[in-house]
Amino acid sequence: MVSKESRKAVREKKHWRMRSHLSGTAQRPRLSVFRSNSHMYAQIIDDTVGRTLVAASTLEKEAKSALEHTDTVEAAAYVGKLIAERAKEQGISAVVFDRGGFLYTGKIQALADAAREAGLQF
Repeated sequence: MVSKESRKAVREKKHWRMRSHLSGTAQRPRLSVFRSNSHMYAQIIDDTVGRTLVAASTLEKEAKSALEHTDTVEAAAYVGKLIAERAKEQGISAVVFDRGGFLYTGKIQALADAAREAGLQF
């Protein structure tokens, strides 16, 4: 009998494989993205000191009030725009994109495209 690895385990293995060569610095921090079944989360992280510089998610009050649903592509785009605006306020213009082991399609792509349109470079 053949048993398959769970999707979560496969994603986590991909993420750690990617993280072995992706790292954020003070000049170019890492934009880390996580997607659950019901929410989107994004953080900009300086890995040299291990500190989160900027964060945004669909759990925040302003995001919940602006969105009808928090698990859609539109919600992901909203989080991308929000994280880019907050990064600009902190003086961050260029980041390294860490898709978290997720495929670059759908919500992950919408978040990345919205962040690029709002002014982040990656």
